Amino acid sequence: MAMGDVAMYGALAGSVLFSLPADAQRDKVLLYLLVSVAPFAVVAPAIGPTVDRIPGGRRMVMQITSMTRALLYVVMAFHTGDLLLYPLIFGAMVMQKTYAVSKSALVPSVVRSDAELVEANSKLGLISGIVGAVAIGPLAGIGKFSPAFALFVGAGLFGAATIAARKLPRDVVAAKPVEQEERNELRSAGVVLATAAMALIRATVGFLTFHLFFWLNEDYGLVQFGLAAGASTLGSMSGNISAPLLRRLIREEMMLTIALFVIAGMGIAAATTGGLGTAIVLAFGVNFSCAIGRLAFDSIVQRDAPDANQGRAFARFETRFQLAWVLAGLPPVFFTLPGEVGFLVVGLIGAFAGASYLLGSRAVRAGKPLPMSLTERAKRGFKANAAKRRGAAAAGKEPQRPRPHSNPPQRPPSRPPAARRPTR
Repeated sequence: MAMGDVAMYGALAGSVLFSLPADAQRDKVLLYLLVSVAPFAVVAPAIGPTVDRIPGGRRMVMQITSMTRALLYVVMAFHTGDLLLYPLIFGAMVMQKTYAVSKSALVPSVVRSDAELVEANSKLGLISGIVGAVAIGPLAGIGKFSPAFALFVGAGLFGAATIAARKLPRDVVAAKPVEQEERNELRSAGVVLATAAMALIRATVGFLTFHLFFWLNEDYGLVQFGLAAGASTLGSMSGNISAPLLRRLIREEMMLTIALFVIAGMGIAAATTGGLGTAIVLAFGVNFSCAIGRLAFDSIVQRDAPDANQGRAFARFETRFQLAWVLAGLPPVFFTLPGEVGFLVVGLIGAFAGASYLLGSRAVRAGKPLPMSLTERAKRGFKANAAKRRGAAAAGKEPQRPRPHSNPPQRPPSRPPAARRPTR
């Protein structure tokens, strides 16, 4: 599946996206962001809970997404130069995100214990990084000269993925609906803090990715952006290798704290130096920290929510993280910041996330409630304003009693009716 994804990116990047002027690229990237978040907003909440309860449901989703993407690639190969290409890309992205959610839910059912889940996620991330790094060059080269041929290669890869998915287990991911005990565990202080921290890390990755794409494209060129993208892949691979080793030495909370402050320190340091080399180093460091933080987050959920369904929980969290990635990627699409300013934004997000996580952890250890988040404050303010409006409306509808007058007004005397004229 990872090689099939690379086939589409290689075919379309060389022939469609990179051949366009900068303003047109913004429109296409904005469309990509909207397309990438649509499946999580629609497909996952609607289909996920139903598929979880079907025996072999996730395996069936894997096979359906593979076959559907193979067919979409074949049709896409004949429409790389017209408007039908974009609805086909939308359909392919829907299938890709549906697969991502299904994979998050299926991984816990193919490991022997919770301790192996972090290692399994680490290996999957490492395999995807290696495959992407090896395959993107040849497929992008093929796509530049013949996008249709690259898409046919991708269709063949998805056909192989369909066959491979038949070996997956037919286990039911979530046989029962969500129970109150599962809700309580997933809303515990440790899980809530880790979720907020991981969402901000993913937001940092989304912002930096599109900031580097447009800034490097305008000031240096696409080759330099390719170097930054390669550094990002190498950082993710290094983080996936290092995370299981770090988990044996320090606690998960410390891993997450280190990841946040590494992003903060590298972002602020990069803002003071600037330059192409600094951008490449920052791309490596942010993606390295993201991989460390994600595996630490997985461990925290496994430890603090043992009675929750891991597949269903991880699929729900991945939806939130993808939304954070998309929203943070929107500002660089609309306007290009100077390189140093973008690096400073990365550092400030990391510093805010690290400080928030530390303060929240101290409050939990002291037995105090978690500080109210901005979202909760906004919801409380919205409810208070709505209650005021309802109260004012109810007060305005009360019938008003007439005030008594000391001298009530007298009615004017009525005029006598006019005499009728005699008719002839």
